[in-house]
Amino acid sequence: MARFPIKQNVINATIKGINKAKENFLHWTNDRLYLSYAPAKMLSIHVAQEIAKIKNAPEVFIDATISDILRCSLKDRKAFLEYMDKNSLSEGLFSITLDERFKHKDDNDSISRVIISIKNGIRNIKTEYLNEITRICKMLNSSKDEESTLEYGLIAFYTDLPKSAKKKLSVRIPLIIESFNEVVQKYPNLKSSFQDSGIHEIKDVGEWSTGVYIIERV
Repeated sequence: MARFPIKQNVINATIKGINKAKENFLHWTNDRLYLSYAPAKMLSIHVAQEIAKIKNAPEVFIDATISDILRCSLKDRKAFLEYMDKNSLSEGLFSITLDERFKHKDDNDSISRVIISIKNGIRNIKTEYLNEITRICKMLNSSKDEESTLEYGLIAFYTDLPKSAKKKLSVRIPLIIESFNEVVQKYPNLKSSFQDSGIHEIKDVGEWSTGVYIIERV
């Protein structure tokens, strides 16, 4: 029987993983460097570790290709190239992919359910972030005829600011999420939501937050 966790548990584990990466990186650098200085892969590994601990843990893959994800999610496994062409999707990687966990008969029967993109140091609205939202939407925007097993996509991020920053996270984060929403609204069959860890202040230093933006079918 296939195993797969509920969405909220995946979201909670994603936030917990990024927060754990923050704690570890701060300790490793002797309280000198914050997580925004770390490579995104560090966040991915910590998130993967936390997702692997939850009930009904899925199969977790880091840096899966778009073609492999589509091949493992579309009803017609040979249709991934046509899908990429139709949706103007070029080859690339997603930080983490979650597949159903079951006893496999061969190397070609995986079933992909969730895609996660992880970004570090998001502070402003940037084209690269909007392009990533678009890419997730295109992956989820399959027609009924295509019957994809992908259920939702996440863009998870860590952000921090020094105390001297004039525009605080309480202003920046809503603007970033608003820009994400504008992209998702172009796809009538998709909807979005946002969860975060709250904004945390570090006395005499600055503030930080972890957020997860969720895109799913209506």
